Amino acid sequence: MKNILFLDPGHAFGLENRTSPFMSENFTMIDQYTFAETDLTAFKAIVVHDFIDQIYMEKHKEKIVAFLNAGKIVVWAGHLVTPWLPGCAIFKPKEIKNHTDYEISIVKEHPVFEGVNPDEMTYNKGVAGFFARGSHTPVPVDAEVLLSLPENTPITYIDRTTTKGTIFVHAGRDLFAQRMQSKTTDRISTQLLQWIHDEYERLQGGTN
Repeated sequence: MKNILFLDPGHAFGLENRTSPFMSENFTMIDQYTFAETDLTAFKAIVVHDFIDQIYMEKHKEKIVAFLNAGKIVVWAGHLVTPWLPGCAIFKPKEIKNHTDYEISIVKEHPVFEGVNPDEMTYNKGVAGFFARGSHTPVPVDAEVLLSLPENTPITYIDRTTTKGTIFVHAGRDLFAQRMQSKTTDRISTQLLQWIHDEYERLQGGTN
């Protein structure tokens, strides 16, 4: 059993995740609706997909809080519409007047986005807006903001203060799907995976 849990919403767009060697080698993938009865003891992190049933997650938010307070990690990429994730505000779409309103900026250098060209996050096959279209604002006090849209709109942040664990929030699509695109964004999936392992060691009192 792999020690990072991936909640699979079972949608058609997730077929590649269910057949990908990268996913099977690094994650324990379960159907989202088995989360309530899943023993989380062996897992260091939970990855929650953007197509997750958030009404279901809200019913089990106390389990998420307990997991985080055990010094563990939740990675969420999506648009929060129910308050199941501690400290995370409900998603707010950004007002868009021009495609440049989707431009991604790196606010702080971080291992997850090391070597990633912001323009290649902004544009996918010449189209802007796939990476992020809004934000979860206001972000928690002392959150570490990594990426933003114009007007300093935070889209990706790390929250280490709301709970005893770490919450990684991205206001867009699943970051582990950023692979095999033949551009610098291919780095994100493996670098985020390594960050999870490093962050867990830090949380548990390791040297990283």
